[in-house]
Amino acid sequence: METKTFDEALEIIESFPEDQRESIIEIVKRRLIEERREQLAQTVKEAREEYARGEVRSGTVDDLMREIAQ
Repeated sequence: METKTFDEALEIIESFPEDQRESIIEIVKRRLIEERREQLAQTVKEAREEYARGEVRSGTVDDLMREIAQ
């Protein structure tokens, strides 16, 4: 499979009619949103697992700032 560079991809996209370029933008936006959603879901899952294992500490912002300063 041939790897395309970013510039080559842009050139290809620019050769499409305007309506197809707009469709590509929307598709890419939706895919990015879905990817971020999946990443967030994974982060939440990991945080819940850490909480269940007792690996989460609680405290105030001041507590956190004191810990960071140490």
